[in-house]
Amino acid sequence: MTARDALTKNQLCVLERLEAASGPLSAYMLLDQLRERGFRAPLQVYRALDTLVKSGFVHRLESLNSFVACAEPHDHSHSMTAFAICDSCGQVTEMSDHDVDHRLDEWVRSTGFAAKKAVIEFRGVCAKCRAEAA
Repeated sequence: MTARDALTKNQLCVLERLEAASGPLSAYMLLDQLRERGFRAPLQVYRALDTLVKSGFVHRLESLNSFVACAEPHDHSHSMTAFAICDSCGQVTEMSDHDVDHRLDEWVRSTGFAAKKAVIEFRGVCAKCRAEAA
C-alpha cells in the first residue's frame, strides 16, 4: 500500500470522503460532494479514484459501479477480497482471507484459465436489517 502522505490533494479529498461515507459512493456522487473543495469535472474524481484503487486505499464495487474505502490494510496484489453488500441499508462489509484466496487460485490454475481479475460480491440483507425487519 502506498503511503498516505504520498497522495495528492485531490486523492486525499476523495479518500477522506469515502472514509466518512456510510456506504458506497459513485464517482458522480463524489463529484457532487466535493464541488465545494474545488472539484469541477468528473475526470478529477476518476483520476483520483484510479490511483486510490491501484494503491489499495479504495475498492470498486462492480455490481454497484461505486467505490468504498478499504476497511483494513492488506496486500491487494496477493489476496482475494470479497464484499457483502446490504440491499436494504447499503452497508458494505469487506473480507479478505488468504486460505480462500489460495484455494480459488489453485482451482483457477488447475483449469488452465489465466485469470486477470476476480470480484466476489454477495448481495443480500445484513444481520441488523434482518433483525429490524423481524
